[in-house]
This record gives sequence, C-alpha cells and structure tokens, in this order.
Amino acid sequence: MKMVQQGNVYQLAFLPRFFPVNCYLIEERDGLTLIDAALPYSSKAILQAAERIGKPITRIVLTHAHDDHIGALDTLKERLPDVPVHISARDARLLAGDVSLDPGEPDTPIRGSVPTKVKTRADILLADGDRIGSLLAVAAPGHTPGSMAYLDTRSRTLIAGDAMQTRGGVAVSGRMKPWFPFPAMATWNKQAALESARRLREHNPSLLAVGHGRMLTEPLAAMDRAIRDAEKLFGETIMGRSV
Repeated sequence: MKMVQQGNVYQLAFLPRFFPVNCYLIEERDGLTLIDAALPYSSKAILQAAERIGKPITRIVLTHAHDDHIGALDTLKERLPDVPVHISARDARLLAGDVSLDPGEPDTPIRGSVPTKVKTRADILLADGDRIGSLLAVAAPGHTPGSMAYLDTRSRTLIAGDAMQTRGGVAVSGRMKPWFPFPAMATWNKQAALESARRLREHNPSLLAVGHGRMLTEPLAAMDRAIRDAEKLFGETIMGRSV
C-alpha cells in the first residue's frame, strides 16, 4: 500500500503499479472519514494508516457498490462496529446485490462486480446535497445508477470514485482507455456518466481524487479535455446504439 497526502486528504493506493485501487482518508477535527474500502485484504493497511495519522476513523462513506470499492467493508465494520456506513440510497440496493433498475432509468444493464456476499448494510442513506462532516455529497450516476462523489468544502478536493479515472489517461467513466480499460468496462450508462462529469466540473475542484490513478492537482483543464473527448465519442455511440 502506498499513502500520499495532499492537505487533509490521504490517498491509500493498493497495487499502484499494476491495478491501482484507491481509498481515501479525509482528516476532520473529530477524526477521519474513510471514503471507500478498497480490496478484501485492505483492512489492516487502512487501520494502520489511521494509526499513523493519529486519529480514529469515525465515518465510512462509499462512492458506489462495486467490489473493488467495498472489498474490506465487512472486516472494517467488524473492527469498527460503531462507525456508521454511508452510501447513496440508490446504490444501497447494489450493496445488497440487487441489480434491478428503477422506472425511468436508462434500460442498460448494471455492469461491474456487484457484491453478492457482503453482510454490511448502510447505516445512513445519502442524497444529493447531503453533508458528511466537511464533505458535500454530489450525485454522479453513470458508472452505477447511484454513484456519488464527495467535495471537501474546505479545499474543493473532489473525491470522484469511478466517475472519472486518471490511470491510463484522464477520462470520463465509460471512455475506454486501452492502458486501463476496466472502469469503462464496468460503466452502466455512458450518457449519464457524461452528464455527471459536466456537473462535477461545475464545482471547480482544486484536486481530483479518483478510484483508479493518481490524484491530479489543478485538474480543470484535464477534466475539460476529458469531457470534450467523451462528448465526441459518446455522441457517435449514442446515435448508433443504446449506451
């Protein structure tokens, strides 16, 4: 595990050279907010990182319910039974293994590794605009129907989950990058992902932190390029078939 600090944000990167899977510790006055739970074996390193920082984990917040973002959740909940787990109300169903679609949602299959054996259920269901400590919850559907990003209102750091990637090149979820195609392969709906990327850009983040790849400082120009690229490619795809 590799830990990188940017202000109040600590990125914990697992398998950083090969298949980077990131989770984040956000430092607050009263403790640490853990965003995502990485891989099944990650719990020990996450708890050790909190010890190194010197504060307890007081909240667990999930961007979405794919296995590589909730892998250590059960173990962490066993070790931290009083720490509440937060996830969007929509992706709480995915956390329970339910891949059905809501009326009015795009009729494209939910992709990616949806958990089937996770015991933990959310304590708090989030909606767009909710606050979790210093974090603002921002709905970012597309990669999954209930994907959520989190904006640190103190620093404008955006923890975007898989709404975007930086590994293999900065890209909107659903945009295939040959050097790291996996987020695109696991994306539910490209048009929704593009609309979410535009919305995230409107928050003018100072730092972009994603599920796969390095943190990106002053990310606006790169986000703009990624959005334009997705507009061109997804537009062509949308005309040809469902996304």
